[in-house]
Amino acid sequence: MKWMIGCLSLALVSLFVSLNYAAEEIKVGDDAPDFEMVGSDGKTYKLSDFKGKQAVVVAWYPRAFTGGCTKECESFKKEGASIREYNVAYFTASCDPADKNKAFAESLSVDYPILSDPDGSVATKYGIFNAERKAAARWTFYVGENGKILHIDKTVKTTSHGSDVAAKLGELGVAKKK
Repeated sequence: MKWMIGCLSLALVSLFVSLNYAAEEIKVGDDAPDFEMVGSDGKTYKLSDFKGKQAVVVAWYPRAFTGGCTKECESFKKEGASIREYNVAYFTASCDPADKNKAFAESLSVDYPILSDPDGSVATKYGIFNAERKAAARWTFYVGENGKILHIDKTVKTTSHGSDVAAKLGELGVAKKK
């Protein structure tokens, strides 16, 4: 009987872990999982549309209209000119519905699109979706023009993230715009 309870407990723990972070963690050098998400500007963005043209940065945050997420998005807005010196498309993203991210973007007057992944399917592909919280982890993915993961920032500093992204683009050798 104890053996069966132990096995059942182990199975439940395994199920819980797999539900919270369903995809295997991706690494630097891996192909970035393709995505299609609606931006706060109403346009649909696909990672594959940038392949061979631009690097891409996607900075995931857990929830719109919260303290840290607000600071992070404001930092991106403040440092937008520095980021735009590079040949890069950049976004923030969350698992909030598109209408909530649109309202969030408007409230901050951001000058870049905030992407929405309301069912968590893209965050799951990137290994950062927490099903229990229905939110993504605060990680930033840098994708090269070739579609490969260049860097993953798992220790985002919300207030300086915009300048940190611009600096990292330089460190990674992303080309500056001509």
